Amino acid sequence: MNLTETLNWRYTTKEFDSTKKISEADMAEVKNLLRMSPSSVNLQPWHFIVAETTEGKARIAKGTQGFFHFNEPKVTNASAVVLFCSKIDADDAYYQHIADTEDKNGRFPNEDIKNGFLGAVKAFAGIHKYDLKDQQHWMEKQVYLNIGSFLLGVASLGIDATPMEGIDVKALDEEFGLREKGFTALVAVSIGYRADSDFNSTDKTPKSRLPESELFTEI
Repeated sequence: MNLTETLNWRYTTKEFDSTKKISEADMAEVKNLLRMSPSSVNLQPWHFIVAETTEGKARIAKGTQGFFHFNEPKVTNASAVVLFCSKIDADDAYYQHIADTEDKNGRFPNEDIKNGFLGAVKAFAGIHKYDLKDQQHWMEKQVYLNIGSFLLGVASLGIDATPMEGIDVKALDEEFGLREKGFTALVAVSIGYRADSDFNSTDKTPKSRLPESELFTEI
């Protein structure tokens, strides 16, 4: 599929075919999508819990009890579920870890350039921590960048996806001990293959978006 075909093909899947599983090779691509997402100053303020087993999906489904019960089948019937988690805080030790990792991967030809990068990271992080006072929200924005990239990326592999903010993040934080590890759950994304009976399929329901004339100002 070309980009236009991919955009028209993908939609938020409401019903998965539980008999269809994502291949090991495609799951490797899925994980690569998560790792390679862009983020501001390459901060990568995320962690991913990937559940492919029945037991793993049941643990994530604990976040779909009570009010969010309508999302439980989208977790249990999917081939896999990715729980996107955001860092709660970041400090100089973490910024140094990012710079050291980039150095190890050959990003810096000399120490001056490495120090310049580290200074830029600290400067932008400092703006959000001290001036704008939205550091945690800023890091969550980076995770949402990843989710957007992820949805298009899996669609390019012919894999359907369902992003869900309708989850009990506190229950999932507790289930996986996330807060003690410096993270908090944000969004779960189920992936797999649409069921023929899915009412939301683009084969049954045309996609709808606002017109270009309303969306774009061309100058």
